Amino acid sequence: MASDEAAFEGTFKEMFRRHAAGVAIITVNYNGVPYGFTATSVASLSAKPPRFTFNMARSSSSWPAVANTTYIGVHMLGLENQELADRFARTKERFAGDHWALGPHEVPILKDVAGWLIGQIQMRLSFENNAVVVVEVVEGQVGEDGTPLLYHSGAYGQPVPLDYEI
Repeated sequence: MASDEAAFEGTFKEMFRRHAAGVAIITVNYNGVPYGFTATSVASLSAKPPRFTFNMARSSSSWPAVANTTYIGVHMLGLENQELADRFARTKERFAGDHWALGPHEVPILKDVAGWLIGQIQMRLSFENNAVVVVEVVEGQVGEDGTPLLYHSGAYGQPVPLDYEI
């Protein structure tokens, strides 16, 4: 049975490597300290009221901040934000520099992104080592329309229009 579980785990990982996802950065201010991380699990939950969700590991260094704060930010990234996505995914110096400022509700807001939303956390649903976080939007701003940054098969990419018209 263990070998079947390992095979299914490999299949699961391979399937989701093939599923392209938009790249976002989640930010939070906890006790005056900014936290943030790159996420591909952000999804719209409802339009009325406006809500989104994201998933994260409870072993993440950002989990204590997410678990103990009220307001959180999500930043949608464009193709030109790949360096920012890498910074928040791979380094500890995520907030060193002038690429951010405190915004509404003291949430860190990243500059020059495709857009950002600030929301009030409505629910944290823990399951084993993971959590689903439900957030209701209270503020936001849309940036310049551009090419979204995608993550697919272990690399960043961009959507390509199809030669098909409806």
